Amino acid sequence: MEVITILEKLETFKIVYETQNFSKAAELLFVSQPTVSAHIKQLEEELNTQLFIRNGRMNIAATPQAHLLYQRSLNLLDDWQHLYQEIQQGTQQLIPCRIGVSHTFAIYLLPDLLIGLYARFPHIQFQVEMINSAAVLHAVEQHELDLGIIEKPLSASTVERYPLMSDRLVLAGDPVAGPWLVREQSSGVYYYMKRYLEEQNIQTPVLEIANNEMIVALLKKGFGSSIISVRAAGEIPYKELGEQYRRQFYLIKRPRDSYKELTACASFIRDWQEYPE
Repeated sequence: MEVITILEKLETFKIVYETQNFSKAAELLFVSQPTVSAHIKQLEEELNTQLFIRNGRMNIAATPQAHLLYQRSLNLLDDWQHLYQEIQQGTQQLIPCRIGVSHTFAIYLLPDLLIGLYARFPHIQFQVEMINSAAVLHAVEQHELDLGIIEKPLSASTVERYPLMSDRLVLAGDPVAGPWLVREQSSGVYYYMKRYLEEQNIQTPVLEIANNEMIVALLKKGFGSSIISVRAAGEIPYKELGEQYRRQFYLIKRPRDSYKELTACASFIRDWQEYPE
């Protein structure tokens, strides 16, 4: 008889909760749908509570108890993953630290910061991912990242946010030499770009590009105009926009870290004194 551990059931529950669909969860877990249903049923019996309300064959809704279990089980599964990796790595005891960083910070500030982190924490295995601010917040909430650095004041009940430093935005390029180059709506700079276009009553077509480096590369070729960080402008002609176009970078983390080393990394990032303007 197969014995299903509580961790396996919680992993199944996590995927069902996130997909809100038993069939989709089965596909992601590479198991049959009856297996997923059995795991959830056993978990409900062990907890003596209903986790999902079935609305027909496909649709399900999470109960308040499921919301609570999801938040707590993320911590448990995260702790187990860190412990498992530490044990597997034996005497090295390298502790993983997954950091998600939004585009401007990743290109123009992260390299020096990462060198400092690597020197200060040789026993930590850093993994870095560059994604936009909204995706960083979501990944930290879902325990897919340990720390995040974002370019807009996003918040969530399960995440703590700390200001790092400010960033000057400027109008770069030539509006006559091509379209306005605009980041995607979930990026940190989109709000400022949208506000500028509205303030100036600009109705011309825009070209949406979900990558800051590509925008800068186009600007360097004399194509179009955009609002970018002064750190990214370099030799590109630009115009100052004033204090209302100064934004903040933020560090985000979960209130409860699995290891004291993650807390130490977060403190190092907050206290780092080498953020150039």
